[in-house]
Amino acid sequence: MDSNTIAILILLGVFFGLLIIKVPITFALGLSATAAAIYMEIPLMSIVQQIGKGISSFSLITIPFFILAGEIMGQGGISTRLVNFSKVIVGRIRGGLAMVDVLACLFFGGLSGSSVADTTSIGSIMIPMMEQEGYDKDFAVCVTIASATQGVLVPPSHNLILYSLAAGGVSISSLFLAGILPGIVLGGSVMLFSYFIAVKRKYPVSASIPFKQKIHMLKDGILGLFTAVIIMGGIMSGICTATESAALATVYAFIITFFVYKDVPMSRMGDILRKSLKTVAMVMGLIAASAAFGWMIAMVQLPALVTSALITITDNKIVIFLLINLILLALGMIMDMAPLILIATPILLPVAISFGMDPIQFGIILMLNLGIGLLTPPVGSTLFVGCSIGNISIEKVVKALLPFYAVMVFVLLLLTFIPAISLFIPHMFG
Repeated sequence: MDSNTIAILILLGVFFGLLIIKVPITFALGLSATAAAIYMEIPLMSIVQQIGKGISSFSLITIPFFILAGEIMGQGGISTRLVNFSKVIVGRIRGGLAMVDVLACLFFGGLSGSSVADTTSIGSIMIPMMEQEGYDKDFAVCVTIASATQGVLVPPSHNLILYSLAAGGVSISSLFLAGILPGIVLGGSVMLFSYFIAVKRKYPVSASIPFKQKIHMLKDGILGLFTAVIIMGGIMSGICTATESAALATVYAFIITFFVYKDVPMSRMGDILRKSLKTVAMVMGLIAASAAFGWMIAMVQLPALVTSALITITDNKIVIFLLINLILLALGMIMDMAPLILIATPILLPVAISFGMDPIQFGIILMLNLGIGLLTPPVGSTLFVGCSIGNISIEKVVKALLPFYAVMVFVLLLLTFIPAISLFIPHMFG
């Protein structure tokens, strides 16, 4: 066994060994990279330099802005207004509350960028409401958590920013644009499936809303949704970079929440800042450690070995893309999303590129794969949050989720083999 192979075994063995004994993943990444560097007689100062380099990118400023904007909007009553806004649009369809759930998750995902935040904010309103209207509880939970995965695709997804860094600087603006159409396709697919279920089970049609109330609900919803307009409008028009639009969106969210909606007092801003700072610190620590880990992955030539291993199985790019999806789905079941983006990207992206896949398209496929992982045990955080809100067992929800998994995998295959779904909007805007 050559020294390079031993270094790979040390790198991966120490990493997974530390995870098994429940060492925080940031420390597991840093310690495993250090162990491999010691074996390869690489100066430890190189590891320190990579850690510093990992968080020295200007584009990282985007992350705290989006986290703060999402936190402000999440605690400022926006979820209730988005639900009401969605009711006006699709509430009168058979099974309309399920449609409202999907649409509200799409809108809120465009503000928070988080599947878990989507589930917490929208699910806490929609799951009890659907159950009260006669929907099965397991169906209500399934619709909510399946729809919440739109949050990892549509801008401003924090995970797309992490992918941009892990991929070596793929344009964040292009990734944001690329996530719009796939997010709509996913939401539309879940909505269509929910409609068929609603017709089959004879779920109710929502009561009509008086015209004046509709106008008020639309106005309130549009004010909140304008945050997403600022983000995407600034990027698409070329007026703002992703970082600048994030800063503007944060200022707008602050004004709307505290001076227009006024659902929370200004005294809550301290709690919002503390929670946002805690999240930012966790993300930045993870990025710093993963930079050293990714550098060691390159040093031991792991991507080339993975490419060679897959080519020995087949040189058919369709089969290779299917294998990549299977690998990501399997990893998504056992690891959290953020660290997996930072670990899997430097290994699998070169494989995908070598078979002709665009890095932007790969990023969107990666997001959906790992988004599905958020709905699967044993570490599916979105699944756990949804079950907690619905007060229902994980086993029952997973069983009810099986057809939703099929719908999501179908969308995943569309994104894999029809590149235009991901690349049409980025190419249209240059």
